[in-house]
Amino acid sequence: MMRFLLLFSRQGKLRLQKWFTPMAEREKKKIIRDMTSAVLARQPRSCNFLHWKDLKIIYKRYASLYFCLAIEDQENELLALEVIHRYVELLDKYFGNVCELDIIFNFEKAYFILDEFLMGGEIQETSKQIVNRCIESSDMLQEDDNSDWFEVELFG
Repeated sequence: MMRFLLLFSRQGKLRLQKWFTPMAEREKKKIIRDMTSAVLARQPRSCNFLHWKDLKIIYKRYASLYFCLAIEDQENELLALEVIHRYVELLDKYFGNVCELDIIFNFEKAYFILDEFLMGGEIQETSKQIVNRCIESSDMLQEDDNSDWFEVELFG
């Protein structure tokens, strides 16, 4: 089971966080600080896996963002790496070559995509096509709601 997922920049700025187990806010801040410093301090050619306390930390850098996933010690590291890659593929499909600014200015959509893909620390849907269809349906519903509101305001 996954414990948390963090996205942060090369400068250590947190861009997205998803916690799959309940934790105190103080503990979360400490983990974020520890993870960003541990991952950023590693050499570029280092292994993408590291042990931290009773967890395995799997991370991958895409452009200027680090995707960091914590899993339990008995879980498969390669599967966790695939989860990170699949999430990046979903973001790429939606944003068209996702970048840090897409996450900053559309964080709610990044969280929505993550929630369609993962739930409670487990993979909810493995098919990229199904996840993309859910995202497109949500966008169409949101556009319909916005256009209805616009008509009510204009012609109300």
